[in-house]
Amino acid sequence: MAGHARVLGATLLGIEGIPVEVEARISSQLPRIDIVGLPEAAMRESAARVRAAVQAIGLPFPDRRITINLAPAALRKQGAGLDLAVAVGILAAGGTLPPTALEGVGLIGELALDGRLRPVRGALSQAACLRAAGCTRVILPASHASEAGLLAEPPELARHLGEVIEKLATGAALELARPPKLLTPGPPAASDLGLVRGQWEAKRALLIAAAGGHGLLLRGAPGAGKTLLARCLPGLLPPLTGEECFEVARIRDAAGLSSDTQPLHQRPFRAPHHSATRAGLLGGGPSLSPGEVTLAHRGVLFLDELPEFDRSALESLRQILEEGQVVHARAVGRITLDACFQLIAAANPCRCGWYGSGVRDCRCDEGSLARYEARVSGPLLDRIDLHLSVQPVPFDDLALPPTGPGTMALRAQVIAARETQTHRLERAGLGQHAHHNAAIPMSSLDELVAATPEASRILSRAVDRMALSARAAHRLMRVARTIADLAGEEKVGPAVMAEAVGFRAER
Repeated sequence: MAGHARVLGATLLGIEGIPVEVEARISSQLPRIDIVGLPEAAMRESAARVRAAVQAIGLPFPDRRITINLAPAALRKQGAGLDLAVAVGILAAGGTLPPTALEGVGLIGELALDGRLRPVRGALSQAACLRAAGCTRVILPASHASEAGLLAEPPELARHLGEVIEKLATGAALELARPPKLLTPGPPAASDLGLVRGQWEAKRALLIAAAGGHGLLLRGAPGAGKTLLARCLPGLLPPLTGEECFEVARIRDAAGLSSDTQPLHQRPFRAPHHSATRAGLLGGGPSLSPGEVTLAHRGVLFLDELPEFDRSALESLRQILEEGQVVHARAVGRITLDACFQLIAAANPCRCGWYGSGVRDCRCDEGSLARYEARVSGPLLDRIDLHLSVQPVPFDDLALPPTGPGTMALRAQVIAARETQTHRLERAGLGQHAHHNAAIPMSSLDELVAATPEASRILSRAVDRMALSARAAHRLMRVARTIADLAGEEKVGPAVMAEAVGFRAER
């Protein structure tokens, strides 16, 4: 006599979860397990894991023909996250569980041969999509406890297949995931700006960049401190909000990164090597895995040795910097990955690194200088708000004790400026689309920047003398708005605009 059961599982496409209906049918034919519905290799091997796990918990495995259908059939299923749903579906079809036990239930988890539940990549996104599909109960492996509590409706957690079967049979609930405590992280000791000697202008640029979410380009000779300064930026940024924390956590989860390597409350800081490929930066591949730009979402993407990166990879950043997302066109459709990050870049002034340093003589000729500068296009440089030349600090100054405010004191200024920006954007009805000054839309730029006539004249003269594009001029206006917010000024005056122009003149 044939038995049939349905249960919901999920698979991952990019960083999005897709509900998958797992149908199990047992018929009176020779023993065999068929899995259909475009399963990839890991999913096709599920049959052996499921059989061993069911037998390990002391339940009889049906000795008949078993057909597993994964719908929608046109979508390729990846990973082993459907193991739990397949095992429960087979047991329900064989009569171990009553048919009503699977109503409104969503199951995610990989099975070990002894029945233990192992974590799966993208469990957060899959759990969210199952809730959206109408599941009243979603069960995840307990190893996802730390991040699962970020979901609006916390899922249930299980450690073993036998535990899941027992609770489904009785209707009892499993342990619920608890919301994590989001702490305000302190800066690492080695990345405290208070320990950086000299570089006052660079520290000011970092403060402005952090306060307004602006991009920053640091040019200077080797050893001038560009990398050290860039690594100080994350400590200045305000802590993640609850919504941002979930966005970051689900991206890391979809990429298979453990939450143990970075606390949930910390903003991402990604620093790919300059040998990174275009796919490594943007993501892609058969499973549409997130790239560095997506892993840096809501955080910082640091590109050291900017001219050494592949030209096509750098040019791909132009549209992403404008739109805050990367779109992959595939046969299954257009897949959008979040990529709203702060770009911090560092570059030597020339191939040998010593042009204009005052430390050593540059060995590059004019042609070499031109070719090296051309490795980074003007349109990409246009999209970086602040340009700064970093000069080496004299050795005598390095021996002096550190002076000036530390990272925690400067972060307080950043948080105050961000709160001012949030209130302004909310009053303008833009709070859902923009979170800081760098994201002020063109349609509201003049109104929200509120530049005085004198400040506007300074900007106009700067645009003419430096031959800046309209995009660069608009970015200067946003930088000036941030400088005014740090000073607590309602209007952008001439002194504020002059400081903003000075950072662009470094190009």
